[in-house]
Amino acid sequence: MSYKNNNHYNQRNSNNYGQQRNNFSNRNNNMKDKIKNLFILFLTMFKIGLFTFGGGYAMITLLKREFTEKKDWLTDDEMLAMITIAESTPGPIAINMSTFIGFKLYKVLGAFIATLGVVLPSFLVIVIISMFLRNIMDYEIVKNAFVGINCAVSILIGRAFFVLKKGLKKNIVSYILFTFSLISTFFIIFFNLNISTIYLILVGCFTSLIYHIVLVKLNKEVKK
Repeated sequence: MSYKNNNHYNQRNSNNYGQQRNNFSNRNNNMKDKIKNLFILFLTMFKIGLFTFGGGYAMITLLKREFTEKKDWLTDDEMLAMITIAESTPGPIAINMSTFIGFKLYKVLGAFIATLGVVLPSFLVIVIISMFLRNIMDYEIVKNAFVGINCAVSILIGRAFFVLKKGLKKNIVSYILFTFSLISTFFIIFFNLNISTIYLILVGCFTSLIYHIVLVKLNKEVKK
């Protein structure tokens, strides 16, 4: 009887040990995958930060290609929501977008890694320039290079417009807001008006909010 009990006890301990070893192995594999993905996230954001000129709007096209088309980490709707939040919150849009993407994927650690990746290239380039080339814009070759860069940035920003346009929900309100924002921006730039674009964002926010509240109420009344 004692021999059987000992066998049962040893078998149970062996099973528990095997289960613990499998759990530990799975945790190690999950940790390795997470570290690998964080490293890929860092390299991706570093590449985007290194080769993107013109700020966050020029970055939109590259972000969409990397995160929605190549890696499938974000959907088109999530990408559009990310851009909206990044534009509506304080701070540079490029940093806000990278932080949002990182947090969406791996919470706080992902936000830190993604933000570090997109900021580090600019920091390193500025440090190198300040150390070795104090009057960099005095060089003719640099001036000519920036002419080409400005043209490329304009194209990237223009392409970002079409990227955002595809993801928008097309209804009468969106067309009205788009037309109003376009005309208002033209007048602000043409007449050099001291009006912040934050007011356009607020108008769009409250108009859309009121529209959807009214729409929900109408739908409820129709169902009744």
